[in-house]
Order: sequence, then structure tokens, then C-alpha cells
Amino acid sequence: MTTENDPQASDQQGSDEQELHEAAQTEFQQLKEAARFATPERALMVLEALFFAAEKPLDLPQLEEATQFSKELLTTALGELQKMYAPGAKGVVLVDLGGRWQLRTEPSIGAYVRRILAIKPMRLTRAALETLAIVAYRQPITRPELEDLRGVDCGAVTRALLERKLIRILGKKDEPGRPLIYGTTREFLELFNLRDLTQLPTLREFQELSEESRKIVEEESAPPPLPPLAPPSEPPADMESERALAALESAMDHADESSKTAEETLKPS
Repeated sequence: MTTENDPQASDQQGSDEQELHEAAQTEFQQLKEAARFATPERALMVLEALFFAAEKPLDLPQLEEATQFSKELLTTALGELQKMYAPGAKGVVLVDLGGRWQLRTEPSIGAYVRRILAIKPMRLTRAALETLAIVAYRQPITRPELEDLRGVDCGAVTRALLERKLIRILGKKDEPGRPLIYGTTREFLELFNLRDLTQLPTLREFQELSEESRKIVEEESAPPPLPPLAPPSEPPADMESERALAALESAMDHADESSKTAEETLKPS
């Protein structure tokens, strides 16, 4: 049974919406009034709760709108939270994503969280990683330029990265054919814990990282070191004499063989 033509039901619905609107306005006024007397400790508690409950990173304007705190108070509280949730200090860290912040699992214990939640981490194919790396370092870039660098067709990989919102279309290049221009997204920065593109490793840093990784693999795969040997005792005098005599005989035999070889070589045919 519908209530579209029921005036009484419509009046009741309008009354409920008005009541909810008034309640929201009252709560907003209360928060605004409370913000005038907020202490740094109170701001710290509020921000911690907001970051804990939020599903997406929060920026300063969002925090100002939600709390009605001053920008100075929020900045101070953010600095304290970053110290509290620094990497390695707790099970979660407060990550700075270029003016947006989010509480995330400490990377070193992420495997435990994935196991308890029964979720799989995002996996990218080698082709997708190569394409994404080229876009990240060479953006803005077109698909023909991508394919020229990789030497293969990039249509399917590009579509997959667009669907995952790791790259986006920036526009069209002013050249024949008007090819689309691609660049990375905010989700790309969030996935790799980057504030901005300047945090991407340089080629030198990448080479150093590769060398360090190789050393780690070699150390982990190397056999365990043998126990140290006891220092050799001083050999008896007669044993040293025998070794010296054997070495001298070996040298003489080698000299004889060398002289015979030389004679055979110099002998006329």
C-alpha cells in the first residue's frame, strides 16, 4: 500500500525530516560552541576518533568542517598524532598522503591483518607494473608513447589500470589523431604511501635498493658459517724439514720438465 496520495502520511514524513534537520542544526551549534573551549588534549582525542572511523583519507578542510576547531589547533593536534603513530611505534601509523591523512596498518604486520580479515592484497601483473611505472615517471604520456617504450600493445593493460583507478585520462594531445594523455591518480599515491610524485625513488636510489636487495638475498641463501678452527699448533721441526724437502724436489722436477720442453722446441727438425 503506497502513501503517495495519503496527505496524512506525507505530513508525517515532512514532520520527521524537519525534526531531523532541526536536530542536526542543534548538534552543529553545540559542536561550534564546544570548539571555542576545546583544549589541545580534546582536539587530539577528536582527531584520533575521526581517523579511526573514516574510510578515506581526511584533509584539513574536512577536519575543520567536522570539528569546527581552528586551523592552528588542528595543526598542533596533527603533529602530536604523527608522533604517536610514527612508523614502528604502534600497530597502526598515521600516513601523510600529501595534505591528507589516514590511519593505516603498520606495513610489517600487514600479513596478520590480511589473514584475520581473509582478504588478498592487490596484485599487479608484470605488464601492469611496467606500464604503471612508465606512466608515473614519464607522465603526461600517450598510449603510442607507452607502446613505443614497452614494444608491445598496451591497450588491455591501460584499461585495467583505468578500472583500478591507478591512472586517469588527463586530456588529449594536440597532434594528429588526438591521442589520450594519461597520468597517475590520487589512489596511486595512496596505494604506494606517497605524499606526491617527488617521493618516487630516483634511478640511483633504485639501483642502490636493488644492490641492497641482492645482498640480502645472498646473505639469506648463504650456508651457515663454519665454526672457527682452533689455531694450528706449531709443527715439529722434522715435519717442517720434510715439507721443505718435498717442495724443493717438486721445484726441481718442474725445472727439469721445463728444460726438456725447451730442448725439444729448439731442436732442429
